[in-house]
Amino acid sequence: MRIGNRELIVIGDRILVAIDDGEECTRGGILVPATAVNQRSVQKGRVVAVGPGIPVPQPTEIADEPWKERAAEGATYVPLQAQVGDTAVFLKNAAIAITVEDRNYFIVPNAAVLVLERALD
Repeated sequence: MRIGNRELIVIGDRILVAIDDGEECTRGGILVPATAVNQRSVQKGRVVAVGPGIPVPQPTEIADEPWKERAAEGATYVPLQAQVGDTAVFLKNAAIAITVEDRNYFIVPNAAVLVLERALD
């Protein structure tokens, strides 16, 4: 994802979420009350970038002789369910807050996402 003169590359099974402040209802009707946000338990935001997914070992990495060196092959990933543009509700204590060019974001591990809302246009 490009932000100003920088490119943010989301790694592995992580999601970059732009923060939505305050009590707000999504188009689909998901409401995260201000009390939940104030208690720092959950947060809602818009997915702006998604990592490649959960890494899966190559079949050649599982062998009878694990001490032998093997040639590095391209990584295989199980893609994440989150897509750019989704609204994500996630566990705030599992996320990392960052600020880039005066915009606030969370880096959220896939396991901390509770629900995704996607427009079906």
